[in-house]
Amino acid sequence: MESVARGGTRWKRFAVVMVPSVAATAAIGVALAQGALAASFSVSGQQFKVTAKSLDGEGFVQYGAMDVGKSGKHPVAVVGMEEARIRNLCQSVVVPVPVFGDVSMKLTAGGKGAPRVYAKKLFIDADDLKANATFTNVDIGVSVDRTTKGPGTNPQDQPGKQYVPDSFAQQADKVRFTDVKQRAWATSAGTFKLSGLHMSVKKGKHECY
Repeated sequence: MESVARGGTRWKRFAVVMVPSVAATAAIGVALAQGALAASFSVSGQQFKVTAKSLDGEGFVQYGAMDVGKSGKHPVAVVGMEEARIRNLCQSVVVPVPVFGDVSMKLTAGGKGAPRVYAKKLFIDADDLKANATFTNVDIGVSVDRTTKGPGTNPQDQPGKQYVPDSFAQQADKVRFTDVKQRAWATSAGTFKLSGLHMSVKKGKHECY
């Protein structure tokens, strides 16, 4: 028999749905904070939101692609960087849980008093970006297959799934973004070190913006 508590919520069902994923996320978060493993974020075909006070990147490339997931195909702009240092990073996702309602997971790092978040070979698949941007030695309109300044295309791309060969791209030696607000479908990095990591899971919608 399922236990029923305040408001008729079936808490055992909620625990079965949420506890394994929260435990796994916490373990991954600790490993990331210690720089112990590569990172890949993709939330079952859902968008997630990211904010940052500043992002300084070296070896920048950007190209168009088609992100394919459980929810279908989504046109995105893939941003790649050889190295990135991020101040005041926030990443959030809202997951609808049957019976219980919306549950938000929010991750923050690189805040006041902590070293900046560090990422190596960072790739972000985004469909909306707002920021102030400064590019150093930028080339606009190069072919994605002939970029030389960034990490190239995402090694997780599959032929026919993501970028189109010989398609439009831009690249730069360096880039600086400030007051970043971004909506993304996926993020991956060869190394992702999150200093001052804090993760919270709450009922309702609690997003970065």
